[in-house]
Amino acid sequence: MPRPFYVTTPIYYVNDKPHIGHAYTTIAADLLARFHRLAGRDSFFLTGTDEHGSKVAEAAAEAGVSEIEFCDRTVQTFQQAWKNLDIANDDFIRTTSERHEKAVWKILDAMRAAKTADGRDVVYSDYYEGLYCTGCEKFLTEKELVDGLCPDHLKAPEKLKEKNYFFRLSAFLPLLKEKIESEEMLILPQERRREVLGLFNQDLPDFSLSRERVKWGIPLSFDESQVAYVWVDALSNYISAIGYADDPDKFDKWWLGGEVVHLMAKDILKFHCLYWPAMLMAAGVKTPDTIFLHGFFTVDGQKMSKSLGAKIDPNDMVTEFGADGTRYLLLTQYPFGIDGDIQASRFVTQYNSDLANALGNLVSRVVKMVMVNFDGRLPEPPNGLAGFQELFEKAERLPNAAHEHINHFRIGKAIGEAMTMVRAANKFFNDLAPWKLAKEGRTNELGGVLYACCEILRIVSVVLFPVMPSKMRQLRSVLSLGDDTLTLDNAREFFNLEPGTEIRIDEPVFPRLKTSPRKESPVETEDDGLLDISEFARADMRVAKVLEAEAVEGADKLLKLQIDLGKEKRQIVAGIAKHYTPEKITGMSIIVVTNLKPVTIRGVDSQGMLLAVTKGKKLVLVIPDGDLPPGATIS
Repeated sequence: MPRPFYVTTPIYYVNDKPHIGHAYTTIAADLLARFHRLAGRDSFFLTGTDEHGSKVAEAAAEAGVSEIEFCDRTVQTFQQAWKNLDIANDDFIRTTSERHEKAVWKILDAMRAAKTADGRDVVYSDYYEGLYCTGCEKFLTEKELVDGLCPDHLKAPEKLKEKNYFFRLSAFLPLLKEKIESEEMLILPQERRREVLGLFNQDLPDFSLSRERVKWGIPLSFDESQVAYVWVDALSNYISAIGYADDPDKFDKWWLGGEVVHLMAKDILKFHCLYWPAMLMAAGVKTPDTIFLHGFFTVDGQKMSKSLGAKIDPNDMVTEFGADGTRYLLLTQYPFGIDGDIQASRFVTQYNSDLANALGNLVSRVVKMVMVNFDGRLPEPPNGLAGFQELFEKAERLPNAAHEHINHFRIGKAIGEAMTMVRAANKFFNDLAPWKLAKEGRTNELGGVLYACCEILRIVSVVLFPVMPSKMRQLRSVLSLGDDTLTLDNAREFFNLEPGTEIRIDEPVFPRLKTSPRKESPVETEDDGLLDISEFARADMRVAKVLEAEAVEGADKLLKLQIDLGKEKRQIVAGIAKHYTPEKITGMSIIVVTNLKPVTIRGVDSQGMLLAVTKGKKLVLVIPDGDLPPGATIS
């Protein structure tokens, strides 16, 4: 039996309403938990809210309510947003809850009782004097300031001196470094692991466990003049929700006996990869198995900010695209884990291309033909159909390939495998032209095509269930399937549908969305084929660095490239495989037209076009002159 799977998001601060950044991490964690359940693992998914600190107290005072009233009100907005997004968290932890308070006291007491190897107290009292930013709720060094201001809040920090309890971090750094280097505690992606290991070469001072001036928080059991600081308060949520203080059997199952995965954005790397495991070590508790820190994103090329995030409300996205459409769109913008760009301006286009046209249209065409030609009953499996063996082999590989991607947190690739299968089924359907088979009375061949496509839809409905649970249940109901067969093992078996099964559709699974008027491609030709100079000037050409390259399956001329454009990363498809190997082009600087409409080529999304020149049969990439950085404009 595989170990239980325990996945967490960071707990979200209640001084603001949920935004697209919160939704991104939460949907990803929900997908991981759901997928592991499909694979037969017990899974537990935790999210919640961080409700203490001076910022919350100030926001409550401005609103004219008590701190807990303010928290209760804001927490509801998070819980409703997750409900709207069909998030199936197993628990929702609040740092104002009694069970959390007990856990904080327990871990503080355990750390306070601990001694270092040379007999010193792990927790000790001292005075701290420094520059304190209320917005960050932490002390800053002079080096961290920009023109004397906090770089995040653009305010001058206060000079404070107060009594604190400190955690002796230095005593745990050597063993912690060993755990990270040996991957006993795995930090992903590897770029983040290298970043954490680099911190060990810096000065890492002991850090505060308590605050004297802050009053809205959990008072220390051994000194009520102090409240627990954010590192011990907020981070302890990961164990308070699973019984650390009050349910040892539950804690043994999920933390001590389970695979513990923390999922978050990279801005809280230091606290989760150094402070948290060190505190656990001091308390005699095992460290997490994996900490995965995904990248930052821009929105249509603009840096994500509080104001911009507020404009892209996940609840508004649900209204426009539905919960499942929103989940799909947010998880398929760029490879999970790296920095990327959310192409909000292209949501409708992508929804229609991927979900309405590719998947939804396949469902409608196949099912309607079963209803018309076989009275709504699934026909017999295929026998000797052209192209079926290739389709069958791809379908057999899909569940395991997607599972392998999920095990390595390659969420976008897992989804991409399923959508590639959908496009292969569409090609199979179109190539065999079942409408012609029906007209010619070739019933056995017609039935074989429709049965094969229904089987593909059944398998895809399992693999995509963690992404779009409601829509995949709707699709499965079209095939008369329930949750009893909703397992990865079931998806691994072809010819699983019984001939004669009722197949019926009443409404489209993914109705096409109406598009608002949008600009066409930036470069348009006149009737004589010549470009007006003003039209040509609209082409946005930029320097890009090729980060990764790989061949497109089934296409001998195409390469799929992951490129860095400075402020964002994109994927493009280029017909250069006969002239450039993936190894040769990786690391090169190229020139890309960035403001073309996104297209799908051989089932792979492409967001741009590179420039090349030809001489006879030889093709050569146009490369920028000099050492121009990614994102530099070519004019």
